Amino acid sequence: MKKTCSFLALLYLILLLLPAYAAATAAPVPAAKSWQAQQIFANSTSRIEETLKTMTLSEKVGQMLVAQIEGRYNGNEDKSYKLLSRLVQEGKVGGIMFLKGDAFSAAMLANHFQSLASRPLLMSADMERGLAMRLTGATQFPPNMAVAAARDPQLAADMAKYIAQEARSVGLNYNYAPTVDLNSNPLNPIINTRSFGDDVTLTTTMSNAIIEGLQSNGVIATAKHFPGHGDVTVDSHIALPVLQADRKRLDEYELKPFKAAIDQGVISVMIGHLAVPKLTGNMDPASISREIVSGLLRKELGFKGLIITDALNMKALYNGSNVAEISVKAVKAGNDLLLFSPDPELAHSSIVKAVEEGTIAIDQINNSVRRILQAKAWLDRNSRKLVDLNRVVAEESPESHRELAKKIASRAITIVRDANNYLPLWPSSTSGAVLNIILQDKKNSETGAEYMKNLDRFYPVTHIRIDPETDSSGYASAYDLASRSSAVIITSYVQALSGSGTLKLTEKQQSFVHSLSGFTSKKPLIFISLGTPYLINYFPEITTYLCTYSSHETSEGLAVDALRGELKPQGLLPVSLQSYSR
Repeated sequence: MKKTCSFLALLYLILLLLPAYAAATAAPVPAAKSWQAQQIFANSTSRIEETLKTMTLSEKVGQMLVAQIEGRYNGNEDKSYKLLSRLVQEGKVGGIMFLKGDAFSAAMLANHFQSLASRPLLMSADMERGLAMRLTGATQFPPNMAVAAARDPQLAADMAKYIAQEARSVGLNYNYAPTVDLNSNPLNPIINTRSFGDDVTLTTTMSNAIIEGLQSNGVIATAKHFPGHGDVTVDSHIALPVLQADRKRLDEYELKPFKAAIDQGVISVMIGHLAVPKLTGNMDPASISREIVSGLLRKELGFKGLIITDALNMKALYNGSNVAEISVKAVKAGNDLLLFSPDPELAHSSIVKAVEEGTIAIDQINNSVRRILQAKAWLDRNSRKLVDLNRVVAEESPESHRELAKKIASRAITIVRDANNYLPLWPSSTSGAVLNIILQDKKNSETGAEYMKNLDRFYPVTHIRIDPETDSSGYASAYDLASRSSAVIITSYVQALSGSGTLKLTEKQQSFVHSLSGFTSKKPLIFISLGTPYLINYFPEITTYLCTYSSHETSEGLAVDALRGELKPQGLLPVSLQSYSR
């Protein structure tokens, strides 16, 4: 009996000590880095709390609004310039998003608005492909899908580092990138090459590299468009997309890159304007759904950082007269920042009124503003408030940045298929003229001008354009040239599908491309896509297909290099091509 009691006592003691032993021997959890949300939003400071106490309700709401302006200087009497200057002075906006312009003007404007503000402004832009997406003079980097095709996360991290450097050189500190949407639907008209593809692991690897590259260099990164914009067929700029995914599917697929981004320490997450009815039970856009913003993202996924809406002027949400309604709903849903309101002053007054009437709790406003001030305090440690205008030209696009952009574009070039071994198309093998067909989804006589000159350097080429306005005589001439040419190249400038998820090419254009394989059964027929890789789904009979993911002049030149054998394509397709039934 004594032995049994002693054994039980010993067993009890072992069980009691096991947790302590496990804790002592477990691998230590790595400390959060200074650029990670886990560190930035861990604890509020006494300075931030004192600031909150001294701020008026109007000032607090102002911190939550990100207004927009062109990134070009149009004079002191410009209406947008005067309005935004007043709103900044009155504390009715806490951030600015730059639209199209030039780097030097943007830097000058950034200095102007920061000088007017009583508290530092969040200065932002959508820089998925770099600062050049918005401001001329900066470096144009390839789109995400090209980065993914290159399959090198170090290249992605270096690209993000350079984007951060160029952004800071003009006073920007907040990037609405990376896009972590998994583009699983080939009919997606808006995400497409903006995504890293449809593979969870590849997308996570590349987006996490971008996040670290941006934030370790003093620029806020944004994972978008929560809870996932990849499996839709409608452009949210035009109408409301619907994601037909239930919670199980979301957990197994769409949410994974967002969870990884949160673990990586992303500072900001953008909510998309898309309905998820199987999750919410209604058709409310995610951006104004408390269940998605506060419930799923904030509570269930444990995101501690800034939650920002997609642009409030998009037609998936904005109907032309509902600024007050959508502004209040966006705040009630749990968003910290409201982006690109059609009327920021009306949005401001509407939110203030909702708080005064008790529709929105003041504690919620305080929590959002606290996070905004925490992010600004982190930026203040890593960025200078005013830009040195004398250095903008030197810093906006250094040679090393342009070289990296070309390296990524080169590594991305992908031979999707080449069943008949038509690549490379050696110049010596073309006994007669080569026909190059510029395939366009809109009429523009300048499209491909430099590309055509480049082809002319190596081949005896006849160039024609097939656009939506091509008439019967144009098609007849094209058929004749195709029948008499020694090789036919179709060079597509279609970047994505239409806003409603349909091919932008007309029925005549599609029929023409389909018919070419009959005309060219005994000669090389090569399709080069300087845009979306999904285009080949519509033309399965074409056996040789090269994709660059971009129509930038660098990618145009690399396509010619690949065509003539000077460049060996290394890119790997980051998406699954699905057959399309006409």
